[in-house]
Amino acid sequence: MDTVDELSSIVSALRGARRRWREEHRRWDAGGRELPSRELLAVVVQQLAGALFPMRLGPPDLQPEGEDYYVGHTLGAALSRLRQQVALELGHDARLRGTEVPTFNDAAERVARFAARLPAVRELLDSDVIAAFQGDPAARSVDEVLLCYPGLHALISHRLAHELYRLGLPLIARVIAELAHAQTGIDIHPGAQIGAGCFIDHGTGVVIGETAVLGQRVRIYQNVTLGAKSIPTDEAGHAHKGQPRHPIVEDDVVIYAGATVLGRITIGRGSVIGGNVWLTRSLPPQSRISQAASQADPNSAFQALSA
Repeated sequence: MDTVDELSSIVSALRGARRRWREEHRRWDAGGRELPSRELLAVVVQQLAGALFPMRLGPPDLQPEGEDYYVGHTLGAALSRLRQQVALELGHDARLRGTEVPTFNDAAERVARFAARLPAVRELLDSDVIAAFQGDPAARSVDEVLLCYPGLHALISHRLAHELYRLGLPLIARVIAELAHAQTGIDIHPGAQIGAGCFIDHGTGVVIGETAVLGQRVRIYQNVTLGAKSIPTDEAGHAHKGQPRHPIVEDDVVIYAGATVLGRITIGRGSVIGGNVWLTRSLPPQSRISQAASQADPNSAFQALSA
């Protein structure tokens, strides 16, 4: 920047852009930053992960005799930060709806309910670690899975985000999901329901939509999409929201790399979906479908094949 005048001109133009945006999209003057912070939520997730797995994801100098102290201290700090972020989301949502802004006690109550779920979250994540260790011949230990596997780290964030989503905190949940997406390349909407023992192998490019339902012991490889088909719109072209539009994947299903499964269809228990298959119809249990079969006979590509 050559001159102070040029810089001042840009600052002025940016101020004008902000003013026009706020006049068009805001019905109130927030009087300060009113949205949850991505940076603080990243710290919260890191602290929660450390509290869940202190000797693996906690500080490098932690000793077993100090484990409980560390967990208690770290949880206290994480939940305190989270209460502040929850209060911001609840206040913003109330202003959007034109309703009374909740008190800080409302935020504290939701965070307390979230905290009470952490032991159950730990048990789910333990099942995910075991699934990865048993499902990948390259895994030499459960500790390697916990330290190295991006699918497991995406699931840590997802299982935390899903609890917050269920508590009516979709914005914070979505921020946590997108932080994990940026770190791992795995995009899981916090609304997705994922059963115990999930294994996302390699993981880059995996997409799991908001209303997807995964049973237990589901195994997914890289570049798999569990998505929606085209979404109906109203006369103004706005999408109809809130309807189930993503697949139901029952227990013990394997979906190999590059497969795309779209719409509110059901993949029956124990089915295997081959790599690069494009699937838009339901499959009964124990189905086997491959790209070669779908290319050979497009009309029967989505019918069950004998195991």
